Amino acid sequence: MLEHGGNLDVALQRFGGRLDDWIDLSTGINRQPYPLPPLSPRHWGALPSRSEIGSLHEAARQAYGARAPIIALAGAQAAIQLLPLLSPPGRARILAPGYNEYGAVLRAAGWDVAEVADLKALAGADLGIVVNPNNPDGRRHDPGDLLALCSRVGRLVVDESFADATPELSLAAQAERPGLLILRSFGKFYGLAGLRLGFVLGSAADVAALAALAGPWPVSGVAIAIGRRALLDRDWAAQTSARLLRDALRLDAIIQSQGWTLSGGTALFRLYDTGDAAAAQARLAAAHIWSRIFTAQAGWLRLGLPGDETEWERLVAALAR
Repeated sequence: MLEHGGNLDVALQRFGGRLDDWIDLSTGINRQPYPLPPLSPRHWGALPSRSEIGSLHEAARQAYGARAPIIALAGAQAAIQLLPLLSPPGRARILAPGYNEYGAVLRAAGWDVAEVADLKALAGADLGIVVNPNNPDGRRHDPGDLLALCSRVGRLVVDESFADATPELSLAAQAERPGLLILRSFGKFYGLAGLRLGFVLGSAADVAALAALAGPWPVSGVAIAIGRRALLDRDWAAQTSARLLRDALRLDAIIQSQGWTLSGGTALFRLYDTGDAAAAQARLAAAHIWSRIFTAQAGWLRLGLPGDETEWERLVAALAR
């Protein structure tokens, strides 16, 4: 497996404790998740029907302000695994730094992959990939600039896994445009990553091709029931977006006392230059708080947002040591 957050097995091996002792801030997953509704035994015991999957698709379109064809998959990662199969291998260009699974999946499928530092350098590629807002540095791209790029790339993939709290960045409303694919994650914003649910919006041809590759039951009945209810709860989404944006600033203020520099982030995670991220991670891990560091950037430490007040207090105490 590539380097990722959420690797609590590494934290347990190195720093001890039990799984329940740890606050995992190494991912960008909301730690105040959507409240789980009661489920019918049917959601566990029966295969999902076409009408149930259709109702989930419609809920996602409403949540994302889209009219385009859409397919639900077992997380945005499932969509990434299928991307190389939509067309014969060619030239793929990935805006970097970014989510590391894209390059690995495409190279394994025989694509010519290169990372580029500038949006304009994606032009001319058979496949261009942008994460907006970006992971891990939170870099944002103007939707107009991305739309202008569509005509200069064979297929443009815009990963909006962290866009829920900043819908003004989303191109979901434009997803019917030929050659444009929008990836959305459900689990991060709704705090239910274990549900394994995500979506791809795009042209009818691309979505049909993904559906054929994914097979007849790409998501579970439980994911459909919970996902549909959560996506239609726009009051919860609005309140959560506002809280996350406030909490991101709250975390920045707390970290300021450490002398670390804010290097970017989104409403779900913050990226700090600590000077020595391995030492900073170990310091937090001594209090059973796990963070994300990056092999290629020795100073970078990424922190998700604590959940309840107890978690905030534990983080403050750990930093005060």
